[in-house]
Amino acid sequence: MGQPTSEDHYIGIDVGTGSARACIVDASGTIKAIASEDIKLWKPQVGYYLRASHQEQSTTNIWNCICACVRRILATSAIDPTTVKGIGFDATCSLAVFTHDTDAPVSVTGPSFTNASGEDRNVILWLDHRAESETETINATGHNLLRYVGGTMNIEMEMPKVLWLKRNMPPELFSRCKFYDLADALTHLATGRETRSFCSAVCKQGYVPVGVDGSVKGWREDFYGEIGLGELVEDEFLRVGGVDRVNGQFLSAGELVGTLNEKASKELGLPVGVAVGSGVIDAYAGWIGTVGVQVDGLGGSGGSDLDQASGRLAAVAGTSTCHLVMSREPIFVNGVWGPYRDVLIPGQWMAEGGQSATGELLRHVVETHPAYITKSGLPEGGLGDKSIYEYLNEHLAKLAEQNNAPSISHLARHIFFYGDLWGNRSPIADPNMKGALIGMSSDTSLDSLALLYYATMEFIAMQTRHIIDTMNDAGHSISSIFMSGGQCRNKILMDLIATVCDMPVVIPEYIGAAVVHGAAMLGAKAAGADAEGKTEDLWAIMRRMSKAGSVVWPKKDEAERRLFGVKYEIFLEQCRTQREYRKKVDEAIGK
Repeated sequence: MGQPTSEDHYIGIDVGTGSARACIVDASGTIKAIASEDIKLWKPQVGYYLRASHQEQSTTNIWNCICACVRRILATSAIDPTTVKGIGFDATCSLAVFTHDTDAPVSVTGPSFTNASGEDRNVILWLDHRAESETETINATGHNLLRYVGGTMNIEMEMPKVLWLKRNMPPELFSRCKFYDLADALTHLATGRETRSFCSAVCKQGYVPVGVDGSVKGWREDFYGEIGLGELVEDEFLRVGGVDRVNGQFLSAGELVGTLNEKASKELGLPVGVAVGSGVIDAYAGWIGTVGVQVDGLGGSGGSDLDQASGRLAAVAGTSTCHLVMSREPIFVNGVWGPYRDVLIPGQWMAEGGQSATGELLRHVVETHPAYITKSGLPEGGLGDKSIYEYLNEHLAKLAEQNNAPSISHLARHIFFYGDLWGNRSPIADPNMKGALIGMSSDTSLDSLALLYYATMEFIAMQTRHIIDTMNDAGHSISSIFMSGGQCRNKILMDLIATVCDMPVVIPEYIGAAVVHGAAMLGAKAAGADAEGKTEDLWAIMRRMSKAGSVVWPKKDEAERRLFGVKYEIFLEQCRTQREYRKKVDEAIGK
């Protein structure tokens, strides 16, 4: 370990909702090879659970997929494994459960909670919504630490899931459990160490760093007692990582956890001793992989001052979209998670907004439309190399031309779609929000599908503005959006987000690999640790290893801007009235 050389390489591992990916990069940040493997997802049958809200995975399966990916990129790139100096992990904020006595995976599948099938289903996926009543129990405490998760703990976070396990597991089994965020579980499998990341503990588990708001241990004993998890307090929180520098260790992004142990090295095809960086939640790896992008013509992009980052919102888009921004001081925003200190860079604060579904929303709206189901209007021979979204974008352009419309937005001017089909993450923070459509007709043609698809993209852009406006009103200074994920390839969507939000959208060179690229930077940071474990500043690494990006500028068409301004007012009205209607009905019949 030490100063990087031109011969050094680093590996990034990204575990998303549906797949594990690995990439290998050189010291300049150039990706030399990338590979992915689908990971298994189990959805237990409705019946025992009454509702299909349970979604589970397996760390055994995930680790096997990671190993396959790493071996493949080493073979594809023909890079000497001895030149790999560091490895970094990111993963979804899912809950992984092991026994503290034997380190074996613990099944999270009730009612038996056994691994009888041999599947090791020991991960409750972030998207799992089984812990609804547990979330309500936690939020009913009104505890002060909830200020640091946007005012309420979200059902996607991990403590509601731990509380659900306590309420449903046999007590003797629950007493043997230890709990990890998935990224921390991966660094544990890689090194054998119990080190946890500030990113996981602070963002998803209610950990408040020492010195913040009177916090002494990080974990707040009274809070866990109030919510019914007093067992976690008994051993000084050892089952969730312990107390930092007492019986545990917590690290910021990419700080050195340790080195690959013999078992992990053999399985990955790497030498023993490769540095392992402290992992992060996948969205935070997206921040690392995007906001350091070099951009010509964008104000504030020169130099290496970390203050540049405070105006850059990272929008990490996939199944859902996370919105991340850094600040030097804590900024509290209702409905936005955080502020979180130390999770990426020591002393810096992060805030996290989010949309519960964007990629999934587009897929759902398109694939449930009658024209898609019956293939009405679609080419009989299939779409060829085009995605359905590319095809619909072309169809929208043709429609605008055929109707002599000044813009595609003009075609959908009287369609008002509100798309919180999976609840609202930010800034309303209401899991009971649903969808709404004004402008529905009897048309079931391809034209109808294309316009509803466009209205869905318009909703995604409007909600992005809602999140940004709320954050800026509270004290942030967001002036640009740094996107990542496959949605970046959708030109209409990017134009919409830029114009509706009235700010440039920056797209990185590695559109679909920004997250795993960010994970590789964690490996580079860990590899540079000196004898005392000190590492190079993460922002400096990001600036050095990020590539040039492209910019989508807001459109200047005044008529279209006026249209979006009015539709944004209607969007806010739809958001407000839905909640009012539910309240009126509940008051009338008794909730």
